[in-house]
Order: sequence, then C-alpha cells, then structure tokens
Amino acid sequence: MNEAAHALLLRLDHLRTSVAALVEARSADDPTAQDPLRGLYVSAETATRLANAPAPELPSPDTSFTPARGDRLAGLARDFGLVELDVLLLVAAVAPDVDRRFEPLYGYLNDDVGRRRASVALALELAGTGPHDPAARARVHTAAPLIAGGLVTLEDEDRPLPGRALRVPERVVAHLLGDDTLDGQLAHARVELLTAGGSAPTDGLAARIALAADPVAVHLRERRAGSGADAVTSALRGAGRAVLRHRPEHADPVAARALLREARLRGAGTAVVVELPDEQPGPLVRELTAPDVTVVFAGTDPYDPTWAPGSALLALEDTTVETDPLTAWTEELPSYEGDLAEAVGPYRLGAGQVRRAARGAMALAGFEGTPVGLPHVQRSARLLSAPLLDRHARRVRPAVGFADLVLPEEPLAMLHELAGRARHRDRVLGEWRLRTGGGRGRGVVALFAGDSGTGKTLAAEVVAGELGLDMYVVDLSSVVDKYVGETEKNLEKIFVEADRTDSVLLFDEADAVFGKRSEVKSSHDRYANLESAYLLQRLEAFDGIAVLTTNLRANIDEAFTRRLDLVVDFPFPDVALRAMLWRSCLAGVPQEPALDAELDACAKEFELAGGAIRSAAVTAGYLAAGRGSAVSVADVRAGARREYVKSGRLVPGTGTPWAP
Repeated sequence: MNEAAHALLLRLDHLRTSVAALVEARSADDPTAQDPLRGLYVSAETATRLANAPAPELPSPDTSFTPARGDRLAGLARDFGLVELDVLLLVAAVAPDVDRRFEPLYGYLNDDVGRRRASVALALELAGTGPHDPAARARVHTAAPLIAGGLVTLEDEDRPLPGRALRVPERVVAHLLGDDTLDGQLAHARVELLTAGGSAPTDGLAARIALAADPVAVHLRERRAGSGADAVTSALRGAGRAVLRHRPEHADPVAARALLREARLRGAGTAVVVELPDEQPGPLVRELTAPDVTVVFAGTDPYDPTWAPGSALLALEDTTVETDPLTAWTEELPSYEGDLAEAVGPYRLGAGQVRRAARGAMALAGFEGTPVGLPHVQRSARLLSAPLLDRHARRVRPAVGFADLVLPEEPLAMLHELAGRARHRDRVLGEWRLRTGGGRGRGVVALFAGDSGTGKTLAAEVVAGELGLDMYVVDLSSVVDKYVGETEKNLEKIFVEADRTDSVLLFDEADAVFGKRSEVKSSHDRYANLESAYLLQRLEAFDGIAVLTTNLRANIDEAFTRRLDLVVDFPFPDVALRAMLWRSCLAGVPQEPALDAELDACAKEFELAGGAIRSAAVTAGYLAAGRGSAVSVADVRAGARREYVKSGRLVPGTGTPWAP
C-alpha cells in the first residue's frame, strides 16, 4: 500500500470514531433506534419528537488528528485554496468511496437507509458545526473552492441544501489514494499529458511564459495553427513543467472544469495549453481562465475581449515564438541521407508537428525496409499539414516532375526559381529580414500566362510535386456569387485554409476574379472594384503558395502584377518544341519503327499546343489499341486532325474543318 492510501485510511479511521460517537449520541435519545423500519417511514411519535426537539447544540470539533506521511490533503488544501473545514467536509464525503462500512452508518445518521452518502448537514455536524452556521454553509456554495474546484459535487437538486448529498468524483478519490492516472473524461476530450523533458528554454516569448514566476493566462495569436502552441509546450516542458495539451473540437465547459481540476491535482507547476476551436471559443476561455494555473490559449483568430471580461488575460502575438524547424528535423532524423534542409524547406511545421512527422517517416521507412528518404519525409509531412481545402477546392496529388515538362529555358528556369522561393522564404524573409512592413505575409504568388494548352496547369502541378505538396484547384464557379460580399467571403475561407495548409493553391482562369478595375459607372462596377480591392489586400497578407493562370495577361490588373513574385510567360511551342512534345507524350507507348522519324514532319505540319498534342497522342493510342497493334504515323495524324476539327480550324491538306 502506498503512503497516500495509508494516510487516507488513517484519516478515515479517525472519522469512524467520530461517526460512532455521533451514532451513539443519536440512538441514546431516539426511541425508534431499535425499530427495524427506521428510516423507511416517519411515525406520528417520531414527528412529535422532532417537532418538540430543542435547537441543536454546536458540537465540538475533534482536532486531535495528525496527518501521516504521504497525506495528499495538505497538497489539495494548498493548490485549491481549502480551509480546515473544507478538508473535514472532503474526508466525510470521500469515506463511502473508500470504506463501505460508512454506508450503513451514514444511512442511519441520515435517517434514511437509502441515502448512504454524507449529506451537507451530516458532514458539517461531523466537522463540528451545522447548516445553521452561515460561514459553514458558504463552504458548499457553488463558488466555494470545494465545489468550484470540482473536488465535491452536490446531488439531489430538489432537496434543501442541508439534505443534499456530497459526492467526490472518482478522479479525486484516485488522487487521494496515490493514483495519478489521467482522468478518463479528459482522454475522451482530446487532452494529452506531456511530462517534463527536453532542452531548457533560453529566450523568446515562449521562454518568458514558461519561466514566469507566477501563473499567467495568455492568448497567443498564431501565425500558423499549432506553431505557437508547439513552441510554448516545448518551452514549458524544458523548464521542468508538466503540460496538459488540449485540442478540443468544440467548447465543452464540463471538460474545461475537469481540465483545471487535473492541473491543480498535479501541482502548481502543471500548465495547460489549449488550441482554441474555430467556433465560439469564448465559453472555453471563460471556464479555463484561472489566477492560479498557467493557461495558454493558442489560435489564429485575434483575441476578443468579450471572451474573458474582467480577467487578467494577456493577448500576445506569436511573431517571436518561432523555432527553427530544421533543428527539430535534424534532431529527429540524424541518419537522413541527403539535403534535409532542401527536403523540409516547403513545410511550415511547428516543433511538435515536426516530431510527429519524423516519427511517421521513420515508421514508413521501417515498414518498407529502407533508410529514411525524401519520399518518406514528404508523405509524412503532407499528412500532418491537415488540409481542409477539400471543401473549397479540388485536390490534385502531383504525379509529374520537371522531366515531363517541355518548355524553353527561360520559363523552365523561372519555375525552378519559384520552387526555390517556396523552400527558402523563411530564411530570406525571416532570418535575413527582407520582408517589408505593412503586415505582409510570407506567401509566394506567381502568375502563369499563355495560350490555352501551353502547359500552365501542368507546370503548377510540377512545382507542387517538386516541393512534395498537394495542389488544390479553386473552382471559381463555387467562389463567384451574384450577391454582394459573398464572393469575398468564399475567397476568405479559401485563403484562411491555404494559410494553414502546406499546399499549392491554383486559381485557374484567374482573370475571372483578378481582372482589371474599371471606372465606376454603375453599382455593379463599384462592387466589382470592391472585390478587386479585397483581393489586393488579401494577397499581401497571404502566407501560402499560390499560382494564378490566365490566357490573357492583359486582363490582369496591374496592381495585382506588382504583388506577384514571378510572372512566367508560356509561349506557343515552335516546331522543335512540338517535336519534343510529341516524343514526350508517346514515350511510353509501343510505336511502329517509322514513327519517330515522321514526328518532326507532324510537328511542322500541325501547329498544336502541348495540351492538344497530349490529346492527339491519347487518340492515337486508342486507335492503335483498338486494332491491337503499335501506334503508327496514320494514328498520330488522325489524332492531330481530330484536334483541328475540335477547335474548328482548317485541317492541313483538306481545306475544310470537317475532314475526318
């Protein structure tokens, strides 16, 4: 038996003596003491006796008990602000949960065999007072430490206060017996207990929170969801403090009260870190803001003073809570072969997320029986980005690379530069302080301009694949709304999720929403200009990676182009490029021997963009598959003519757009 359980049993032995004395005193002047039906009904004799009984005398409290070693009630008194009377009430309330012999005794003293817990009146009487004492009644008020701290609950709401039963939650009973297992209710509420450990914090906002001499309540507005919470959690653990990390899906006041109780049960050094839910976090903040527990609320939304009015809640920005993710990656993956900085550069993960991603990469590599490599890191990190953009955009899992692109040297070099900007933006804009003021974000935004089929969408997918990210194509039909202000709301949802997600956001046919502003001649013009003004401001604060494509670069407002990092022009392919495109598209299909020599002639004869060549190659493949043979020159020419017919152009050599 551990010391805590032994100390509690000694207290209960002392309490049993007091209960026995009270039973003896009650039975001495109670003529119904021997009645086997006592407590089941009230006889006329009993009612007369109770009506004529004198006012109760104030009993003398028994203060002779000396706490034994390991007694946890002294710690509860300190951490919950309990007085001696509170401790006596708690012991009386917990007795039936530890020793069943108290149940019949309490049933007798309550004059009701079915009520086997201490009532308020009985517990106060055992503590040397009674419900007639206003100071004693105040100790079981809803705002008193016992009740507000969740150590004791009052049952039987329909009864007067003296007759209400006192119940001790099982988590408190377990704590008094020396069991420090996390409350099961909190495990279901997405609470994780993190013990002390790690390197000691040195400087920065997270270190100041962790090393504060007194408990603090902080709202930390994060630049990216989870980043600030991860940094503060690491600092608290490095400072030798346990952390209760709470990730609620919604505000739950009951779980919040249990969380505060758990923090107090574990001692003054335990801190609470809460990732605020998106919907209505106010009730959660009000429940968890306490003067005696360090609580850090983290979220991407700005602080609202109405969440916790009248409390000393510090509202801070996490601009200084920025750990070096590469250091965390290096610590977790010391045996990684290759350029780790290049591999993890596109991902904006906090220290905690990095650890989870690294463990996932190692598990995946172990499953495959290979050393940890770039694919393992990219797959694990992509999963941890927790993309929620599927509700607003179509996800594309990149399956192409730079080897699949056929472009002139200049646009190809600019695409490599775009990928480099995405990898190194934290260093250039953060460490080297090359970011301008005005609330500008760290986003990378590029415009791809060129005729239809010249490879703009494919290039965006290639960049996403090079970075190890998913690509999300924004469906403009679900964004643009005829009602005033709705388009901006839809776009804001997309930008917010893109800011939180490591992905490439593609606005195809972007001139539909990024078009030029016009002179205001009607209310329609004014509202269209408002949309453009909103987009201009939102692009400057954007933290993600976005690609805009357009067939007509002149349609894009000049104010947008000034805010773009890169403008890549995709030219219509010349004969040499068309020949390369034909060979690239047909590289994986069976070909007749004479086909390769004829592709140069096809490229010269048919002026097709890359997208049309791809479609023509697919048509040729189907024709060959239908015959059960290899692709021939005739198949390729038939596919090319089909593309001419689709676009309504004159087919070479026929003089008509309707040639087969």
